[in-house]
Amino acid sequence: MTDALVAAKATSKTYTMGRRSLTVLRAMDFSVARGEFVALRGASGAGKSTLLHLLGGLDAPDTGEIWFAGTNLSTLSGNDLARLRNSKIGFVFQAYHLLPELDALENVCLPARIARLPASEAAARARDLLSRVGLKERMEHRPRELSGGERQRVAIARALINQPALILADEPTGNLDSHTGGEIIDLLCSLVAEQKTTLVIATHDAAVAARAPRVVQLVDGQIQP
Repeated sequence: MTDALVAAKATSKTYTMGRRSLTVLRAMDFSVARGEFVALRGASGAGKSTLLHLLGGLDAPDTGEIWFAGTNLSTLSGNDLARLRNSKIGFVFQAYHLLPELDALENVCLPARIARLPASEAAARARDLLSRVGLKERMEHRPRELSGGERQRVAIARALINQPALILADEPTGNLDSHTGGEIIDLLCSLVAEQKTTLVIATHDAAVAARAPRVVQLVDGQIQP
């Protein structure tokens, strides 16, 4: 725990859907060291996305604790937790989650502006990141004018703009063909290695998981030995 950047300790999570309860995580222990790249594998419903959401403070466990850089997330107020997510954690989702009314540059700038970075500095960072992900000529295009691979490149740039300690990527190639998906993983791995960022990817794709030095298999809400 003391050496980990982020850790789940005896963490359980159950969702209630009408009269039915679904336990997704079962007393799980899991930790990731600073600078580590870990892939979470498992079938749909195994708990991969739920674990990422808990590690990123997007949801709270029913039992157990989530620790980030020595802080128990349950001790933070809603505002403090939001500030931590904004400044220390970058998220990359399968569905991109770009704001359709904003162009690529504005989407990437958004987390930096929320963090109160001056507009000129936020724009300079965003332009640099978009150039590095191959979108120098597409900065003024809105999401509907971009391909799936281009949208994911924008999402990666957005995740990195505040220079987070941790990137959580949930099926980042799930909506892409195999060639484009491979390019996205190459890009993501290169950028996080350059910034010495910790990376956790949830994926069902064996080829994506094979890129990680450590692969963790989830089965029915538990880590498979």
